[in-house]
Amino acid sequence: MANHNTNKQSRIEVDGLGSVEVPSTAYWGASTQRALENFAISGNPLSKLRSLIWALGAIKKASAQANEQQGLLGGAASAAIQQASQEVMDGDLDEYFVIDQIQGGAGTSTNMNANEVIAHRASELLNDMQPGAQRIHALDHVNRSQSTNDVYPTALKLALLRDMQELKRAYSALADSFSLKAQRFSSILKVGRTQLQDAVPMTLGQEFQAFASSVREEIDLIDTFEPKLLETNLGGTAIGTGITSSSAYSESVISALSDITGLPITSSIDLINATSDASPFLTVSSALRRSAVKLSKISSDLRLLSSGPQAGLAEIRLPAVQPGSSIMPGKINPVIPEMVNQVAFHVIGADTTVTLAVEAGQLQLNAFGPIIAHSLLESLTWLTHACDTLRERCIDGIEANNSVLEERIAESVSIITALTPALGYMAAAKLIHDTLEHGGSVLTNIRRQGLLTEDQLAELLSIKKLTGHDRDDTVLASEKV
Repeated sequence: MANHNTNKQSRIEVDGLGSVEVPSTAYWGASTQRALENFAISGNPLSKLRSLIWALGAIKKASAQANEQQGLLGGAASAAIQQASQEVMDGDLDEYFVIDQIQGGAGTSTNMNANEVIAHRASELLNDMQPGAQRIHALDHVNRSQSTNDVYPTALKLALLRDMQELKRAYSALADSFSLKAQRFSSILKVGRTQLQDAVPMTLGQEFQAFASSVREEIDLIDTFEPKLLETNLGGTAIGTGITSSSAYSESVISALSDITGLPITSSIDLINATSDASPFLTVSSALRRSAVKLSKISSDLRLLSSGPQAGLAEIRLPAVQPGSSIMPGKINPVIPEMVNQVAFHVIGADTTVTLAVEAGQLQLNAFGPIIAHSLLESLTWLTHACDTLRERCIDGIEANNSVLEERIAESVSIITALTPALGYMAAAKLIHDTLEHGGSVLTNIRRQGLLTEDQLAELLSIKKLTGHDRDDTVLASEKV
């Protein structure tokens, strides 16, 4: 173990730059300590990126197995490293992943934090198995056959794959909630709108089913690019040439990592390209931006549809989750959709950050992996939580304002579009103009002028005809004689 100073509050660790004082109880070493002091930026330590820490543990465990198979690591040392790496995967050592998520060095500080913690813990385990055994070294043993430049992007891909499973679950649950509302609202007619103007009739159920379909499309989108994240440049080491590694190691470590994670991981065809090109992360970021835009649009629609309760549209009622004003008694605001809007704004901004970071990668390496990781993993977490909160605290409790919807559809001139094939476009347009100018209803004026028979009205104004769905052909109460 490392030497301690006389007061036992710290110990001295040594790296290529010299000696560094490290807290005596810390599992990290000199490199991590330097990074801890150099990068006091966001206040967000690596430990908050649980999936990334899990992925680093998986890679180090797989590497220990591969190095042992290639005769580069003894069996006892390999076993100790594997056990320590498993503890990292399980979250038992999270408190020692202390450096800031925002850091220079293309993720070297993150990789070294993992190397040093695993080396320290593995040394303890090895000494328990073999008292007086040689200490496990962070670089010579834990980082053997690796480079930050193949470890870090691989870890980020695995972390994204892991967190995207949670996002897909949240999307699916949210879409199901919208679909349940769609079923409940399937026979409630309303006025559809284009450009905020009355358009044609639809059902409230159709509106909510469209929300469901929009969300569910995002699951399909993720499924299309997940395979690209399963490609790794492990074994490519510094720039993809495989220096200090071997093709046998590469095959072995990928096989081991697949077994450990349960994922069908494969080697990238061109390791040099895979090391320098961060575009797979841009694909993920673009998808998250798209999802954010769609969720924000849906949330804005919900805010508009629930606006009021007296002077707005007031077609639906959102659950009242908290008082809305410190000065206006009884005011209730759409705070949950507003929260989703703000999450979306953040994710859209993060996509710009990722775009710039991916573009700024120079020659054989992209140095900006840490900000890419921070942006993507945070966006994934925020979107997942936002979807769950939107579902649980808003969508599940939405109610239709039936009286308002019935009154509006009864008085709306929007039904005239359904009558246009029988009346003709110009006659229908004149009918709308006369109705809006002189009052009354479209149906009253049609009947007064004898433009259509009751049988024709019943056929043209059935719910089936109005909405395009095979539903009950009941005519609206306001349309009956």
